[in-house]
Amino acid sequence: MSSCIETFEATFEDFESAIVVEATITDKLEQQRVFLTRTFEFEDDGPSAETNASVRVEGGGNTFVFQESTPGLYISTQAFAAEPNTDYQLRIETQNGRSYGSEQMTLPQATQIDDLRVERVTNDLGEEGVAILVDSFDPAGNSVNYRYQYEETFKIIAPFWTPNDLERTPAGVATEICQVSIIPDERSEETCFATDFSNTIIQTSTKDLAEDRVSNFMVRFISRENYIISHRYGILVRQFVQSNEAFTFYETLNEFSGNESFFSETQPGFLEGNISSDTNTDEKVLGYFDVASVAEQRLFFNYSDLFPGEELPPYVDPCNLSAPPFRTPGNPPRCILAVQTDLGLVSYAGNNDSAGQNEGPYFVAPNVCGDCSEIGKVEVPEFWIEE
Repeated sequence: MSSCIETFEATFEDFESAIVVEATITDKLEQQRVFLTRTFEFEDDGPSAETNASVRVEGGGNTFVFQESTPGLYISTQAFAAEPNTDYQLRIETQNGRSYGSEQMTLPQATQIDDLRVERVTNDLGEEGVAILVDSFDPAGNSVNYRYQYEETFKIIAPFWTPNDLERTPAGVATEICQVSIIPDERSEETCFATDFSNTIIQTSTKDLAEDRVSNFMVRFISRENYIISHRYGILVRQFVQSNEAFTFYETLNEFSGNESFFSETQPGFLEGNISSDTNTDEKVLGYFDVASVAEQRLFFNYSDLFPGEELPPYVDPCNLSAPPFRTPGNPPRCILAVQTDLGLVSYAGNNDSAGQNEGPYFVAPNVCGDCSEIGKVEVPEFWIEE
């Protein structure tokens, strides 16, 4: 059987650079955040940040000013919490002199998370893993619309960490310029922690149910083959109660972004939010300013809690061991292991006491396999709890 691929040269016309706003303020006393980016063309790598803008939230007779922390991320200069029965409005002025404003939004009723738990499950695709499930109940029936975000933190243990390291032998100590010797390891780490954030729209509604109850809603599924649950894993789940307008906006956005093909017959077109230009009514503005009540809860679990006595998931790297020789044959020789060591590409994994032809005296692994600081941080998070 054979096949061929014919290159498709796509041409996109009439690109319009539009500001994109992601802003949710909550009733939690904290420094609130606003993200500003711009749309990008199909062939570009990603969105560009909208920098040097003036951002503020007005409400209840107060003005809360936001300052740019990193490109496109604006954080309120003071911590504040949205209050009930108060109208809030987002105001933005960009560095090119354009100004934008949102509709006035009010805070919905708060609803607490009743239970957050983890269960071993098999999903609809037959993949085994763990599910993070949430329960919530509003007896008054006023919440209805729920959106979720999570922040996950996990422990990483480098499988080939040792207390030893390699370095090129200093000149004058060895006769070969390609010589490498064992030294105490003062650079790599065995145990680290990494944090990641949800990047999809996760929401549910109870409007068609007999009562305003969220039951067994899966916020996160993690395959048992995912290395992030190999040791200890923690997740902070945030539950937002939204207005009908906010829920509809995010539901539509999720449908658009979930199209199986960019070239599908149904094209999404423009998704209108609640933010508009003050100076040009025809200018397109993407995004939504939301005021939401929030509840949060955190849980931890170990892999052995759910898969007792079973093999750990594969590490983030295959960690194939090798025993590179000191140098290549020929005149002049070329250093192999010394160069890999100088560049920090490998970690010492043990002695190769029965070295074969074209092998060196030391086993090495990719550096990420012997130094977890390649993918995590050494500092233990303040909230971390060991069993």
